[in-house]
Amino acid sequence: MISPLDILTSDLLRYPLIIALLIGLTAPVVGTYLVQKRLSLLGDGLGHVALTGVAVGWLVGAWLSATPADLLAIPGALAASVIGAVLIEYVREVSHTSRDVALAILFYGGIAGGVVIIQLAGGTSQNLMGYLFGSLSTVTRLDTVISAVLAVVVLAIGVGLSGLLSAVTADEEFARASGLPVRTVNVLIAVMAALTVTLSMRIVGALMVSALMIVPVAAAQNLVVGFTRTMRTAMVIAVVCALGGLLITVYVDLPPGGVIVLLTIGVYILGLLSRALRPARPGRERHGEHAGGAGSGPGPGRTAAPSAAARSTTGATGA
Repeated sequence: MISPLDILTSDLLRYPLIIALLIGLTAPVVGTYLVQKRLSLLGDGLGHVALTGVAVGWLVGAWLSATPADLLAIPGALAASVIGAVLIEYVREVSHTSRDVALAILFYGGIAGGVVIIQLAGGTSQNLMGYLFGSLSTVTRLDTVISAVLAVVVLAIGVGLSGLLSAVTADEEFARASGLPVRTVNVLIAVMAALTVTLSMRIVGALMVSALMIVPVAAAQNLVVGFTRTMRTAMVIAVVCALGGLLITVYVDLPPGGVIVLLTIGVYILGLLSRALRPARPGRERHGEHAGGAGSGPGPGRTAAPSAAARSTTGATGA
């Protein structure tokens, strides 16, 4: 039986717990903007592109005789996912290809490229399983350091520039007419998603990282209203589920990513039940909640509030 002291003193468990905490803090921040932009599947597309990066890192590591063989896998995933994020926005801007089609191309191209390149590196598709579904045994100190740096960058942008980002994601046309840097903001959000995918791969896995971005936000929308309160509540939900799911897998031999995601879905279902049993407040429906249920964007007055946010950001820019 593993004691709590063993969990805190063992590198095998301490590093995954640190990364799980970082994932819980960062994933909902990015997810709040993705839900508002109706881009819930962006994380899935980038996760599959990151697999190609893992395979490329493995291939380069094999050429350099690196030890371990996957030493460059996470740096490769980071580079590939960031490039993929920028390409999505570029394709959308310069062609008639919709964002959904661009995501689908990245989705299938990423997994196909990963399988082919890992074979060229002398491995098999089984070598990708830890990155697909998450694995505690593969987490190293270097992974923890990289994850910490990426988390700081994501939180600095996602929280520090929340006024600008929320204004653009809430009403892109109004933001463009107001002179806000819409293209730059879209790229920033896509890059933040790419960084979050990279730092989450070791624990949650590329196939399920998008769920940790989106489901806590959807659950929070059932519990609170308001953009900031939704983001904060989603962060609490994600942190509790990430740490709780990881601790469950310490005592029960289960994949950490699957357990964590199932916990977040459980919270979402409880939120739905709570919302259904809660008596409706007078005027709540009239003020627009019926137009923006869970999944339509965080916060109350999901139609009127964004314009106010954009105007306030514009005023700040003009000053």
